[in-house]
Amino acid sequence: MTLTCLAAAMALLPALAAASSHREAPFIATQPQVDASDFYMFMSYEANRPGYVTLLANYDPMQDAYSGPNFHFLDDNAVYDFHIDSTGRGKSDLTFRFHFNNRNKDLTVPAGGVNQAQPLLNIGPVSATDQSNLNRTETYSVEVMKGESPLWRGQALTNAASGSGVFTKPVDNIGNKSIANYEAYAGNYVYNVKIPGCAAPGRVFAGQRKDGFVADLGAIFDLVNLNPLGPRDGTPNALTRKNVTTLALEIPATCLGATAKQTIIGGWTTASQPRYRVLNNNDAPFSFADLVQVSRLGSPLVNELVIGLKDKDRFNASQPSRDKQFLSYVTNPTVPVLVNALFGVPPPHTPRNDLVSVFLTGVAGLNQPANVVPAEELRLNTSIAPTPPASQNDLGVLGNDLAGFPNGRRPYDDVVDIALRAEEGALCSTAIGTCGDQTADPNNGAPLTDGARAAGATAATSTVSGSVSAADTYLDHFPYLNTPVPGSVNASMAAQ
Repeated sequence: MTLTCLAAAMALLPALAAASSHREAPFIATQPQVDASDFYMFMSYEANRPGYVTLLANYDPMQDAYSGPNFHFLDDNAVYDFHIDSTGRGKSDLTFRFHFNNRNKDLTVPAGGVNQAQPLLNIGPVSATDQSNLNRTETYSVEVMKGESPLWRGQALTNAASGSGVFTKPVDNIGNKSIANYEAYAGNYVYNVKIPGCAAPGRVFAGQRKDGFVADLGAIFDLVNLNPLGPRDGTPNALTRKNVTTLALEIPATCLGATAKQTIIGGWTTASQPRYRVLNNNDAPFSFADLVQVSRLGSPLVNELVIGLKDKDRFNASQPSRDKQFLSYVTNPTVPVLVNALFGVPPPHTPRNDLVSVFLTGVAGLNQPANVVPAEELRLNTSIAPTPPASQNDLGVLGNDLAGFPNGRRPYDDVVDIALRAEEGALCSTAIGTCGDQTADPNNGAPLTDGARAAGATAATSTVSGSVSAADTYLDHFPYLNTPVPGSVNASMAAQ
C-alpha cells in the first residue's frame, strides 16, 4: 500500500480524529452540555487501590480555558448516567445517575449608592474554604439504580465523612489570580463515598479537567496534511489547551457485579433531557419523568467510524441490547469500501467478524462474557491486573498490554491509532475473528497513525520527542485526567 493511498484513506476519516465523540451526530452538535466526548473504564492503577474500577465520562468538549464570564456548567435539567452490564445481556444492571443543581447567588457591588448585580462569575479570589466571592454554586447528587427503568429512583451515594448526599463541583479554572493552586483546590472535591449495597467505600468527583484526547485536528481537516506512515510523534496535538468537564467514579469491581466466575463487565455513559422544556422559567421544577436519551458513548469512535450519517442520532438514542439494527455497519463497514472505490486500495474481506469482536462482543479469551449478547459497550476483564504507568503501552492490546484498549480504556491509550489499524484489518485472525476468508492482516501490520501522540501515562513517565507536548500527560491517581488549562496566568507567574 503506497503512502499516497494511505493518505487518501485517512482523508475519508476526518470524524475519526475529531475526538472520541466530539460533535459526532447532527443533533448532539447543538447540545454541548450533554455531548459525551470520551468514556474510560479501567482497573485503577493508583497505588494501594487494588480491585477498584475507575469510570470517567467527559462532557461539554472543546472548552477554551478563557471562555468566561459564565465558563462551563452542566445542564441541571439533564441527567448523566454511567451504565454497568454485569451479565453480558446488553442491558444496564446498575446505573449511577448524576444530577446537577446550579444556583446563582446574585452578588452585588456598591455602584453610586446602589447595590448593583455584577456580571462576573467571581468578584475576588476563590478557595475551597472561602467561596464567598463566587457568584454561582454548582452541586450534584449521585444515585444508584437497578435495572433499566428510567422511572426507578435509586438510593443516594453519600459522603463518607458527613453523610450528606450533596456534593460540590469545583468552579472551572478561571485563572491563577482567581485560584492560586487549582489542583490543590480541586482536590478538596474528591469525595470518599458510601455506596448502597457495597461494603467498601468508593470515590466521586465532578469538575473540569484537561482534555486527554490527542489528535491534530487542523491538519486532518486540511485535506489530511499528515504523513500516515510517518512517525507517531510527527504532528502536534490540537487539543493540548482544551478542557472538558469530567464525571468520575471509583467503585470496587465486586460492587459492579464482577465475580470469580464472571469477571467481565461492560459499561457506557448516556445523557438524557426532558422531552419538553419551558424556556426562561427558572422556577419550573425538574422532573425525572419522560426523559429522552440524547447522547451515548461506550467504545470510542463507534458513531464516527462505523455508524452511517443517517443513523447517528438514532444510535445516540438507542440501547446496547438493540444494537442488532446496526450490525451491518460493523460486518460490512463503509470506509474500506469507499477507499477501494475511490483509490483502488483493496479493503479487508467481509464479513468483518474481527470488528464484531472489537465493537460488539468483546474478544474471546480477553474480555468476552459467557453467553454474550452482541451489544456496543466498553468491556473490561476485571481479573487482568492494571499495568503500572511506567509500563503502559499506548497501543493497548496491539502493543501486548492486555490492560489497555480494547480491554477497557485508559487515558493514555491511543485509540485513534488503534482504531485505524483495526479498521484496516490488524485484528484479522482466527483467534480474534476473521475478515471474510482472510485470517491475517491484509495490510501486513502497516503502522497507521495520525501522527499525534501523548507524552506518557504520567509526567514522570513522559517522553517528549518530535511534536509531542510535555503537557499531554495524565495523573497517576484519581481522577487521572490532568489539571485543566487555566484561563489566564497572573503577571508574577508569567514572568517565571
